[in-house]
Amino acid sequence: MNRTKPTRRTVLKLSGAAFAVGSAQMMPGLAAVAQAQSSARHGLSVFGDLKYGPDFTHFEYANPDAPKGGTFSFQAPYWYYNQNVLTYNTFNAFVLKGDAPPRMELCFDTLMVRAWDEPDAVYGLVAETVEVSEDGNTFHFNLRPEARFHDGSKLTAEDAAFSLLLLKEKGHPLMSQPLNVMRSAEAVEDYRLRIEFDGTQSRAYPLTVAASYPIFSKRYYTAYDFAQSTLTPPLSSGPYEVGDHAVGKYVEYHKVSDYWGKDLPVIRGQKNFDVVRVEFFRERQVAFEAFKKGEVNYREEFSSKNWATEYNFPAVEDGRVKTTVFPDGRPSGAQGWFLNTRREKFKDPRVREALGYAFDFEWSNKNLFYDLYKRTVSFFENTDMKAEGLPSEAELALLEPFREDLPEAAFGEPVTPPVSDGSGADRALLRRANELLLEAGFTRQGSELLGPDGQPLEIEFLNNTTVFERITNPFIKNLSRLGIKANFRVVDGAQYQARLNDYDFDIASRRFSFGPTLSDTIRDFWGSDAAATPGTYNIAGISNPAIDALMDRIIASESRDEMTTAARALDRVLRAGHYWVPQWNSGTHKVAMWDMFGYPEKTPQYFFPVEDLWWIDEEKAEKLGKAG
Repeated sequence: MNRTKPTRRTVLKLSGAAFAVGSAQMMPGLAAVAQAQSSARHGLSVFGDLKYGPDFTHFEYANPDAPKGGTFSFQAPYWYYNQNVLTYNTFNAFVLKGDAPPRMELCFDTLMVRAWDEPDAVYGLVAETVEVSEDGNTFHFNLRPEARFHDGSKLTAEDAAFSLLLLKEKGHPLMSQPLNVMRSAEAVEDYRLRIEFDGTQSRAYPLTVAASYPIFSKRYYTAYDFAQSTLTPPLSSGPYEVGDHAVGKYVEYHKVSDYWGKDLPVIRGQKNFDVVRVEFFRERQVAFEAFKKGEVNYREEFSSKNWATEYNFPAVEDGRVKTTVFPDGRPSGAQGWFLNTRREKFKDPRVREALGYAFDFEWSNKNLFYDLYKRTVSFFENTDMKAEGLPSEAELALLEPFREDLPEAAFGEPVTPPVSDGSGADRALLRRANELLLEAGFTRQGSELLGPDGQPLEIEFLNNTTVFERITNPFIKNLSRLGIKANFRVVDGAQYQARLNDYDFDIASRRFSFGPTLSDTIRDFWGSDAAATPGTYNIAGISNPAIDALMDRIIASESRDEMTTAARALDRVLRAGHYWVPQWNSGTHKVAMWDMFGYPEKTPQYFFPVEDLWWIDEEKAEKLGKAG
């Protein structure tokens, strides 16, 4: 990542904070942990021991005897990088340009893969073993010679090194920026890859590279331009490849029958469907109607209104469609309306705070959400990293060096969204919002609110679906009571993503989730560099040296306790900045499915990869007339 040179003052602050936390925690250093992992290992974890030994046969959450076959059709509930859930115009899913279909990652192998019942462990896929230098900066991956691309050509260390360097140069910013800490990637032998980092990387970062960065064919991408948008399916090596597709309607990923890694422990019991079919719909109601007709056989429901009132159609009543709630043990993440602080109208934190008083969650939860949600208050909801109560001594040690640069609210009870009387227009809350706006230099002219520049305050809520309109309109109504002109604008999926990439919006609703172990990727959400880089997750435009420094402390943490302490301090600062109006969370997966699936008894805590772990139950499918 390109960073400006730290000032002497920043260095002194960081040194003091590091000393204070180190003295309080007395945790082992990174080199000590790396030394313990220096021999060839079948897996890696950030802070602790691995759950699975070198002779494990499969992950506990996967059914090794799961039947194979059938089609799983769904609308993707999550996506990565430039992927778009509403449409697509390219199969290049790892660059900024274009809109790729979700699940292109099924087509590409990685060095290692995550275990979803551990916070951060990864185990070998293409890489059979890995060796780590004593200083934690050099990794040698020993690749499996049986690894192949779909055309039968060998997958070698040269391909893996080429891929990392290619992503560093031309990849999506969310991949290329973190790779700036990678000093080199080279094939020292045909099946031995050496990756060297510059020493500024987090403990988790090398695991992120190993677990999620795809391996490309050097021969293929020497002939074809990696940066271009193209609907030519790429050569890949994963368990699936692009099959039938119709742009804007669907894409099918067909299972590769002779996939080289199908019997490996990290794959056994997974990738059970012959076809994973991703459906595309411009509107949620159209998608719901397609599910009701059986054109889609799985649906994760994100509308509380639909979940409470719409699952009463004939297929539900006669048992052909089942509705089930699965536990979600993952961090709930940060869902909210994010304010684009790059725009002058949102630069004053008092203005941002005032907007939060206009959203009546209690009324919305009762009247719109059927009391199915709870209010999100933290950027680390449903984790130990959520700040609560007064700062601990260790948290204060991190915050104190920045006291003059931070709001006083960061040093007390963490900022929490106001609780309304549930009326929909709580006078006390709106009165407080008005006071904040007046303090920020706004004046009233009749019913209109004028800014310090004499111009009316106008706000646009940008979205890619009309579903959010019924939720946003009551918010807009309260803003109008404050004299603020606000409107809700819907644009198509491609335009929406392009405007987010260019930060061309006032307020956008997004949900960001983080793993239980934080890594360098948090800089993409809150880092000053990311604020000035198109296409990152820092849509609020957060640029604050104290936040950058706290993220550095998180990334440099040498124990989970130290990471948790630094994350709580960061949570306090982010919440005190009023960069968002927090929305809500559920803590469950609300699933409707045509009753034709089998699935493991226990859901892994840290992910819900249905298309990886479920299978077709032939007996159930026959009853529905969907067998074969």
